[in-house]
Amino acid sequence: MPEKNDSDPDFGETGAMKLPGPNIRTIPVGDDRERLVCGDCGFVVYDNPKIIVGAVCTWQDRYLMVRRAIEPRLGYWTMPIGYMELGETTEQGALREVWEEARARARISGLLSIYSIPEISQVHMIYRAEMLSDSFEPGPESLDAGLFTWDEIPWDHLAYPNVGWSLNHEREVKGLDSFPPRGRPERA
Repeated sequence: MPEKNDSDPDFGETGAMKLPGPNIRTIPVGDDRERLVCGDCGFVVYDNPKIIVGAVCTWQDRYLMVRRAIEPRLGYWTMPIGYMELGETTEQGALREVWEEARARARISGLLSIYSIPEISQVHMIYRAEMLSDSFEPGPESLDAGLFTWDEIPWDHLAYPNVGWSLNHEREVKGLDSFPPRGRPERA
């Protein structure tokens, strides 16, 4: 451990070593909540919700589902879905997830759902998409992938509530070219 030197800018007034970057938890001027702030330059870290993107993909009367190969919810079924990456649109992110998790190609036909889930600081944007062919296989984050009829969907083994919400909404708007995106159900 380095020793304190009074002329060394790496040590604060208390003699403790100063950490670089935002390391002071305070309420910045003009803000209303505590955030991490850099004591040297004033940079503020805005820790905002994560955006999750995915797609309910269909091939004719079947739904594309993947079985998770990673935690959380390892072994449970979901639609292709995941975190949006920097530099992509929500639509690009949804199609990337379809490829990464199911090695399938699809075309987005509309925004199906927007779920605000503040208790886990996430916003989910789920699209409706048609597969370009019936070709698919598990990607590196999936144990399995499959095309299921409505009655074959493993309802008792869905990874998260939003999977069921999205599948049900897609079924309700099937055949419609225009529909409003649905939000989180009130009782959920």
